Amino acid sequence: MTAMLDSNIVAQYLTEHPQFFDEHASLLSDIKLASPLTGRAVSLQERQMEVMRDKYKALELRMSDLKRLATENEAIANKFHRWTQTLLEAEDIGSMPHAVADGLKSAFDVPQATLRLWNIEAIYGDEWFARGVTDDARLFANGLQAPYCGSNKDFEAVRWLDDASAISSTVIIPLRKRGSKSAAFGLLILGSADPARFTSLMATDFLVHIGETASTALAPLLA
Repeated sequence: MTAMLDSNIVAQYLTEHPQFFDEHASLLSDIKLASPLTGRAVSLQERQMEVMRDKYKALELRMSDLKRLATENEAIANKFHRWTQTLLEAEDIGSMPHAVADGLKSAFDVPQATLRLWNIEAIYGDEWFARGVTDDARLFANGLQAPYCGSNKDFEAVRWLDDASAISSTVIIPLRKRGSKSAAFGLLILGSADPARFTSLMATDFLVHIGETASTALAPLLA
């Protein structure tokens, strides 16, 4: 009785002896395989072409995804550049909060944006960006180690927006001094009526950069 060969041994042999099909070229057309695409029997050569076409299509899709991501990242980078230009054009430090919030709305097409600061110089104590901040909001900011991005859960910070009742999704970014991991000195809030505009599945890399840049721009307002 002829012993059944282990398929792994056959595969290893063919891998180690690529000249096998040179010596037995007729097998390339004689061996018939079932095509998963058409269901009909095809030669080894035809099956190999099908496999190569599948791999090529997968590579094309991957390249398409990479191009799309590159285009999206370039667009975000350009918006970020426009926003930082707005900050540099601010007339004085007192106008910086407006430059930060309004610049984000303009550069990133955000429907609503605002911010609140505390522990600032006394001369700014009555400004719009220092009003209505409770101890709970400060505790919330201190505990926020990364930007929040997702649905509006009736956060106090969201109520600082002009039309808070219309907000379905939001971004809340803690503002901290450079290198600080603890106490925050403010919050930056973005809001949209579109529930899909800001979701928990979004990457937050650029939001972190926005928070760091805004923190640096607003730090001179601190006491």
